[in-house]
Amino acid sequence: MSTGDVTGRVAAVTGGNGFLGSAIVAALSAAGWRIRLLARGALDHPVLSGIALQQVSGDLADAAAVAELVRDADLVVHAAGLVKARTRQHFLAVNRDGTARLAEAVKRLPRPPRFILISSQAAREPSLSDYAASKRLGEAAAEAVLAGRPCMVLRPCVIYGPWDREGRALLRLAGSRIAPAVRAPEPRIAMIHVRDAAAAVAAAASGGPEVGVFEICDERADGYGWRELLRRLGEANGRVPRAVAVPDLLIRAAGSANELLALAGGPPAMFGAGKAREILHRDWSADPARRLSAALWQPRIALTEGLAETVAWARSRRGVPRSR
Repeated sequence: MSTGDVTGRVAAVTGGNGFLGSAIVAALSAAGWRIRLLARGALDHPVLSGIALQQVSGDLADAAAVAELVRDADLVVHAAGLVKARTRQHFLAVNRDGTARLAEAVKRLPRPPRFILISSQAAREPSLSDYAASKRLGEAAAEAVLAGRPCMVLRPCVIYGPWDREGRALLRLAGSRIAPAVRAPEPRIAMIHVRDAAAAVAAAASGGPEVGVFEICDERADGYGWRELLRRLGEANGRVPRAVAVPDLLIRAAGSANELLALAGGPPAMFGAGKAREILHRDWSADPARRLSAALWQPRIALTEGLAETVAWARSRRGVPRSR
């Protein structure tokens, strides 16, 4: 695919009604792509307001809708995926099987488009959780189906920013007097603002490598310690919570209890046994060997700036209490 002007070319996107997906749509539209989205319901995400969109009604389980989505596309960005589910099979049905179904539809096209799979840094450690395993298997499925064709995998580190509804629980810690912290040695956690992640996708869409696995993060590839993140969150809200070390065993027990509640009929939980193991993994720094070329993309939003914006957004929706 040419790395020149993309104006008028068709970008087929899944997951465009979500947190990262909507930011990707905005970034691609600003770059000149015509956007075609796969979605079951109304395209009502506020970030999509004012963007000209063509919708294909359906989901990844609908082979006809998937084929219509990718027809004549110059670019396919697969950003859809489950981040919480009751069972491993629910994760696999979407994150592995849905990815394979989309890749098969792309494979059947006479002119292969550039294909970008939005995975997760968690895929680096598939033994930690069903979510991580499903993302790794989704990568493997796409690479196997599209062998010899364009297939680029982007693994964002921890994404944050406005409209991250699943992340508001962490943001509420910014208004707390006391906050839990993982015992030493502290995990190293690489971060990336949602608009920077979307900008990386837009850059990769029109240039750079067509194959390979890449991790994207902000300027701190070595990541941040848990206490530093708590301090920065608190500073964004006007008061730094006191960090209290919590034993690993207690974090694991809390995750398991939450998961049992979901299996007993409650809603799928973001925090379960698998997520506890992810939280306790000590190295979520970015892999320098998987970095995108600085000539192609560089992060622009520093953590201090990004957290201040995110806390202001969450507070405007009463997701973070004001400090007193």
